[in-house]
Amino acid sequence: MRNLIGLSILFFGLFSCDSEETNESINSELIGKWKLTEAYISAGGPQYWVDVENGEEFMFFENGLFNSNRFSECTTGTFSTEQNELLLRYNCNGFESGSENEDGYITYDLNFEFDYFIITPSSGPICIEGCSYKYRKK
Repeated sequence: MRNLIGLSILFFGLFSCDSEETNESINSELIGKWKLTEAYISAGGPQYWVDVENGEEFMFFENGLFNSNRFSECTTGTFSTEQNELLLRYNCNGFESGSENEDGYITYDLNFEFDYFIITPSSGPICIEGCSYKYRKK
């Protein structure tokens, strides 16, 4: 019986750490400066990638803070990841982008590839035909 209890504790302990380690891994992959280089859009038909000139930039820091030139009214905030989701919260008093969820976060589905990541909006106004954005590390 003691062995069964010990195995159960070990089993649940392994799975509870797995999610946290995955989030820490994603957070560490985000650390650094990233620039928007492409957008996946649709003009009413099939989606396609287009190059973005002078794309916005994000700088993610180890302490969970970020800087961005996306909004001129507010350039700083905090970030976190949950599974494959990026959560951004801008920290300027009175600032709202119109894309926040009910908890005040702008959220994106997040997918890492070899040398870039792709985000797809999951809060606020969402593109009818779908849209995604590709950021490359600088």
